[in-house]
Amino acid sequence: MNLNLTKPICFFDLETTGINISNDRIVEISILKVHPNGKEETYTQRVNPEMPIPPEVTKVHGISDADVADKPTFKELAKEIHNMIKDSDLGGFNSNRFDIPLLAEEMLRADVDFDMKNRLAVDVQTIFHKMEQRTLSAAYKFYCNKNLDDAHSAEADTLATYEVLKAQVDKYEELENNTAFLAEFSSRKKFADFAGFITYNKKGEECFSFGKHKGKLVTEVLETEPGYFGWLLNADFPLYTKKVLTAIKLRAFNNKLG
Repeated sequence: MNLNLTKPICFFDLETTGINISNDRIVEISILKVHPNGKEETYTQRVNPEMPIPPEVTKVHGISDADVADKPTFKELAKEIHNMIKDSDLGGFNSNRFDIPLLAEEMLRADVDFDMKNRLAVDVQTIFHKMEQRTLSAAYKFYCNKNLDDAHSAEADTLATYEVLKAQVDKYEELENNTAFLAEFSSRKKFADFAGFITYNKKGEECFSFGKHKGKLVTEVLETEPGYFGWLLNADFPLYTKKVLTAIKLRAFNNKLG
């Protein structure tokens, strides 16, 4: 079966130097862009992370420093990657908690503006965990009756993720065949940023989810304790979190002027 799409969706997978959203870097990216008419485009590129790949990480995905030494940096690739995904929703396996946040960090470091305001995110892992509680390899076997022989190869994982989602939609009658439903179903707790430092209260207002101001409105804290904003911008928080905080502060300032 084909997914019922109203706009393109880009399934993607990242291999990286580690799992720290703020500090680790991409060493391989693979994208499968699926258009509403069924047309598919693929893009796979290894990336020079400009930092060593730990040996224990190389053992997982098989990519060493030597493999990426002569490859372009992400900054050199950022615009062509952005051009491919800018009109699309995004899909992946654990993508809401890892791949999308890390991609956002890389984009912002490369001076390419990136946000999720006008796109949806479908996390196939969340659908799978809600339904079956397994891994990608098990999902591929369970839904598609195939063995994922090249697990932890970005291209193999990306293609498998797309096949699994189509099989999930086909298998479960309660899953609607449209990206908006799948994005909502595969989402977890709503956060204003990717890393989960800024959440929403029942009124849809942004609140801090950590530290001494946990549960307090961001706008109130930034007004009563302006030095806290400066500390946040200079501390080791993800770039996307800082971008969201800046937008909230500017919005509050403009509301005052209005």
